[in-house]
Amino acid sequence: MDKQVAIQTPITVADFAQALDMKVTDVIAELMKNGVMATINDTIDFETAAIVAEDLGVAVTEDEAPASAEESTPQTSQLASGEGESRPPVVTVMGHVDHGKTTLLDGLRQSDTAAGEAGGITQHISAYQIQHNERTITFLDTPGHEAFSALREHGARLTDVAIIVVAADDGVQPQTKEAIQFARDEGVRVVVAINKVDLPGADTNRVKQQLADEEVLPEEWGGETVTVEISAQKQQNLDTLLDMVLLVADVADIRARYDGPAEGMIIESQLVKGQGVTATVLVRHGELNVGDYLVAEDAYARIRSLEDFTGARLERAGPAMPVAVTGWKAAPRLAAVAVEYPDEKSARKAAGSTRDEGSGKSDITQPEALTAAMREGQKFHVPVIIKADVEGSLNAVQQSLERLKTDEVQVEIVGSGIGPVSESDVTLAESTGARIIGFGVSAPGRIKQLASRAGITIQVHTVIYELIEAVREEMSSVLEPEVIEEEWGTLQVRGVFKIAQKELICGGQVTAGKIKPELHVRYQAGEEVGTVKSVQREQQSAKEVVEGEMCGLNITTERKVKVAEGDVLEFVARETRQRSA
Repeated sequence: MDKQVAIQTPITVADFAQALDMKVTDVIAELMKNGVMATINDTIDFETAAIVAEDLGVAVTEDEAPASAEESTPQTSQLASGEGESRPPVVTVMGHVDHGKTTLLDGLRQSDTAAGEAGGITQHISAYQIQHNERTITFLDTPGHEAFSALREHGARLTDVAIIVVAADDGVQPQTKEAIQFARDEGVRVVVAINKVDLPGADTNRVKQQLADEEVLPEEWGGETVTVEISAQKQQNLDTLLDMVLLVADVADIRARYDGPAEGMIIESQLVKGQGVTATVLVRHGELNVGDYLVAEDAYARIRSLEDFTGARLERAGPAMPVAVTGWKAAPRLAAVAVEYPDEKSARKAAGSTRDEGSGKSDITQPEALTAAMREGQKFHVPVIIKADVEGSLNAVQQSLERLKTDEVQVEIVGSGIGPVSESDVTLAESTGARIIGFGVSAPGRIKQLASRAGITIQVHTVIYELIEAVREEMSSVLEPEVIEEEWGTLQVRGVFKIAQKELICGGQVTAGKIKPELHVRYQAGEEVGTVKSVQREQQSAKEVVEGEMCGLNITTERKVKVAEGDVLEFVARETRQRSA
């Protein structure tokens, strides 16, 4: 490593970040990846600092100069084993589409959200809490459709226990395997809910064998994974499932610091009419209060209001609580670490430094840059502007469209944002030739009229796979059509009767296959001759002539061609087909 830094320990996270010349939020995020939950005022020892610094590409050495007693006293303690207080577990429900994740959560919440989901699938992350045996459990619901893999991975990073739902009649599917991998990568404990056991095609033993094939060995087979057979639709065995979740959480001894500055992660952000930007924060440590200052990368807020998942107003929120926070100056990024700051000056400074470092990045591509990108490699580009209802959906749409690229065509995202389609979107679309694609948002009537006058297309979708297919069709439309050729026959020229600028009349013998009007004609070497206008056999018009027969041909040409006696002509049928991107 090129960079070396000497530090005195114990050291606060804020001082450690300053010594590394890095953003505090980046250091806190790296600490979290290593299982250390610390805020800017917490202290860490040298061993922890060395591991985190190495992950960040910096080598640290310990400065032996003694620190004064006052300097070495931490304001708050780093959470070590056994420290802090027990907190509610955060549980993510994951699995393949249509395996019953939302129905399960409906049963747990005694609600019905599945019927309200567009296309019957969950389309952005939800967070809420339930009570079971006088204990609180926080649940995250993640989408099952393949386009939302980024949200599912995000959910796994926030979670303590993952319930992976597998339908007993369908077994382990691609997104089941993906959920298992996410949980494994993030070190998340897994409980498998084998759902739909009441259906005729249910086969729980097959599901367990498939799980074992993925190295998820059920307890009853000698493994460590808890499996519970349930029917979410009939609410069978749901209490047992919750008991098992709490048992797994208790074994893990999940703890948090309840006092001091708050820290959490951004689950979602959206633009709410009358409230401005609202972000859902999952509190990990400390206490979040109305009036506190919160920083998430380049966005900061003076908390104007806190609401729980039911919409009830709160004055404060503690660990494992998902709360909607208003008062943001800009929309924070999904999965950003949110850290409390003591005052607006320090919060604004922290957010500003992050914004300055990322100032080269923009959500808008300038027309000149777009033109240059379109010239690159002579690849076709389909420019689009994406508007979505929430940050998570926006990310999912962007990643899905970026994956559509081929060797010949790709989507060029020239602008994106959350909230309804606006006049500035139409202006950008005019300058870049882009179409505007909305997901879960509306386009006001005035904006639609403005776009119509400017010749700008606005497409609004509520189902992710319909949006993807619409863009795929647009990508296909810019590709050159594929020409399909079918060989019909060959003819050896025995006589040439007329060669004109647009016409060739000749005769000969069919040496293979058959010949009929409208077939394309070329030399054996491949050079184009023209198209058969008519065929004659024994001076009579014929629909076709076959191998061995003599015939006369009238061929329409684009130019004067050179055909001589003895030449062999080939005859083919051509069909153009629109290619798919």
